[in-house]
Amino acid sequence: MLKKKKTEVYALGEHISMSADKARRVIDQIRGRSYEETLMILELMPYRACYPILKLVYSAAANASYNMGSSEANLVISKAEVNGGTTVKKLKPRARGRSFPIKRSTCHITIVMKDISLVNEYVEMNSLKKTRWKNKSTAMTYHDMYNSEGLWDKK
Repeated sequence: MLKKKKTEVYALGEHISMSADKARRVIDQIRGRSYEETLMILELMPYRACYPILKLVYSAAANASYNMGSSEANLVISKAEVNGGTTVKKLKPRARGRSFPIKRSTCHITIVMKDISLVNEYVEMNSLKKTRWKNKSTAMTYHDMYNSEGLWDKK
């Protein structure tokens, strides 16, 4: 019986104390890129979210080299996602006996790396990247708008 060799490894960081939106801004830049390119991007970006993500990328690469014996040159970030975590709620005392709520949000970050040397079919780097919207003219005419609702066809 032949066993299929694993081609993906992941690293998971939970309860990282930062907003999920701030972490998503960095994750969107590295999704679909190679390991070396990701390290350069994360070291040069000026955001606070880069350091925990950099640690997760290092951890995923170490998992790949230990579990699969992969070289770092063959690693590509195939999936990177940020989910919202728990929110710590505290009350800050204010003047005249009032209080003000403070919400400390956390997030969970998952980095999945794929070894492209173990994949049977060749996947282009650009196909892993997130597709962007193209600038197309989507202006509808008066006739198109009413015809899509079926108003012209009714008698």
